[in-house]
Amino acid sequence: MSSPNAGSRPAGETGGRWVESGHLYVVATPIGNLADISERAVSVLKGVDFIACEDTRHARVLLDHLGVRRELVALHEHNERGASESIARRLADGQSAALISDAGTPAISDPGEVLVRVLVDAGLPVVPVPGASAVIAALSASGLPARPFWFEGFLPAQDKARRDRLDRLADVEATLVFYEAPHRIVKCVAAAAERLGGDRRAVLARELTKRFEQFAHGSLEALVGELADGDVPARGEFVFMVAPADARAEAPVAEAEALISALIEEGVAPKTIARVVSRTTSLSRNAVYAEVLARRKES
Repeated sequence: MSSPNAGSRPAGETGGRWVESGHLYVVATPIGNLADISERAVSVLKGVDFIACEDTRHARVLLDHLGVRRELVALHEHNERGASESIARRLADGQSAALISDAGTPAISDPGEVLVRVLVDAGLPVVPVPGASAVIAALSASGLPARPFWFEGFLPAQDKARRDRLDRLADVEATLVFYEAPHRIVKCVAAAAERLGGDRRAVLARELTKRFEQFAHGSLEALVGELADGDVPARGEFVFMVAPADARAEAPVAEAEALISALIEEGVAPKTIARVVSRTTSLSRNAVYAEVLARRKES
């Protein structure tokens, strides 16, 4: 825990119209673009007595940008139980607090769930201050069914555990939403193609709200190819979405063949044809590319 910063107030003193003593405010922070934070969120962060955060150094970068100088309390997966009980005692004494994570909405695949449960069980008020959430941002721009969706978070890092979990999710009648780190995204998508079916529609959302934001659409098999070819770089943070089991890649083979023919007639390069067709059909990029080369040889 850092020492109180200049500008902290006596316990129990409210910090403005958005803050009341004894309350915890669960504050969403930007997932990339700092302009996405709300006016209310900034007011709350400036008004509370202290701020619980996942990483004090990371939090200080954002808070300095916002002009917020408050005591920071570390709350992470290794100390969450003890820190939660300490925070609960301070709130019971009349102080106010905000909870933030490194990015997005706290307690959603980030620390905070234990703290919120401790406070709810103690009868202490917990107030959401909504804002950025990677799962909602990605799903809203994915074009996949959003009613219902199943938010899984991170799949297991171990290969067998990952496969077993995907097997249990295979028949869920909802769009599946995963978070994944760059060093595991290739294995994650490949495992999904193997266990869920390569023709399932899917979307990769990378670096949301940041300069190199990217959405890649296609069958799972096609996305495996895009990662392998580097069209989707394995860099940055990913939201990986897979359509329900009955939502296979849309275009039938006859339609795919007609599209290939049309693009060949327009003089489009074989690699471009392979990329475009694989994104909109169940055909893999390699299969389309081989078909284009075969047709050109015949002609």
